[in-house]
Amino acid sequence: MRFLECIKEKPIGIYPVVDKTDKLEPLYKCGITTAQLRIKDMQEEKLEQEIINAIAISKKYGVRLFINDYWQLAIKHNAYGIHLGQEDILDANIDDIYQAGIRLGISTHTPKEIKIALDIEPSYVAIGPIYKTTSKKMVYNPVGIEDLIAWSNKVDYPIVAIGGINLDTIQSVVDTYCVSGISMIGGVLENNQVSIEKTQKLIEIFKNAK
Repeated sequence: MRFLECIKEKPIGIYPVVDKTDKLEPLYKCGITTAQLRIKDMQEEKLEQEIINAIAISKKYGVRLFINDYWQLAIKHNAYGIHLGQEDILDANIDDIYQAGIRLGISTHTPKEIKIALDIEPSYVAIGPIYKTTSKKMVYNPVGIEDLIAWSNKVDYPIVAIGGINLDTIQSVVDTYCVSGISMIGGVLENNQVSIEKTQKLIEIFKNAK
């Protein structure tokens, strides 16, 4: 493995993706141990300060925070990890990320994309969308549980399932016994704010997996 692993003895668990730093602390107080900051509507100094704040509060709670896309700022401010999509891989300097000693997660949607991710030797591979989702525009068909299991069996890295997973669908994903983490955007929210009740229930379901 080229990049540092997410700690094997400590699964990634419920892995929220948030757009603002102020959503992180409520999640951490619920027991979330891994999160991702995915900012799409900030520029320059405001963007950098948001990333600085997110990294600081994550370190305060001992949470593994992955910065989506902005790999240069993640390196500059010593983030725990970086998450890149397939398009982002083409623009990022993978060697710079590696030299910085930062963990790297990569999104995949097809077996071909999984092969691309494996060639980079990341810290984890995200597979999705598992189900139809409204959190972002659907470009790929849902993977489904059967293919999640089949594809995961060919990956010797921690797997993160993502896409359309919520309280109604999480159990079927947990029951595959092949994922280290389950990532979600809307699944932990109510009216675009963190739902303590939902988040705690999701964590409990994941922890109760046998």
